[in-house]
Amino acid sequence: MDVAEHACPGHPPTLGVLLAGGQGRRMGGADKGLIRIGDQTILQRIVARLAPSCAGLIINANGEPARFSALGLPVVADPIAGHAGPLAGILAALEWAADHRPELAWVVTVPTDSPFLPRDLVARLHAARAEAGSLLACAASAGRTHPPIGLWPVALRQDLRRALTVEGERKIDRWTARHGIAVAEWPTDPFDPFFNVNTPEDAALAQSLAARFPAA
Repeated sequence: MDVAEHACPGHPPTLGVLLAGGQGRRMGGADKGLIRIGDQTILQRIVARLAPSCAGLIINANGEPARFSALGLPVVADPIAGHAGPLAGILAALEWAADHRPELAWVVTVPTDSPFLPRDLVARLHAARAEAGSLLACAASAGRTHPPIGLWPVALRQDLRRALTVEGERKIDRWTARHGIAVAEWPTDPFDPFFNVNTPEDAALAQSLAARFPAA
């Protein structure tokens, strides 16, 4: 089954979005998602984890989209110029969903430098949001939230566009605080599932973790 045609078992149909819009300064400007961990790139590992629980996947990235062509996914650039940060990628996802997948009311976003994302991510974010009665949800581990790993209603796209273009907002936490956000916490034993690769040393550690925990 194509990754764009999966159902979303047990929760509302949700578009999965891989946020690859960062500049990767600590990796010499390289696309962190294209780093290989074991026999797969980080992007391939993320697709394998996210696709079964999403109604489709897209990549948010700036620059030449052909570098992601092997994945066969739509590549959507930031709608705000000047590297406006993850909020711009979230806006790109919400607006793309409204234009191309209007039947989907929800978007989940993940960074493309986290090779061990939990496979129950989407289900647990939806559960946390529903239990709290919140519009938004984000992931957490070790008592720390991970704002870019979140669940977003497409209906908030106009509010987010105004925050970015009129108010100059760039901080995810400040914008989500306006609407209320639930938090879903994951354990960090035997390792943090939201470990991210920012440096060559992180990449080496990810290689070691993948070898020690091949099912992760």
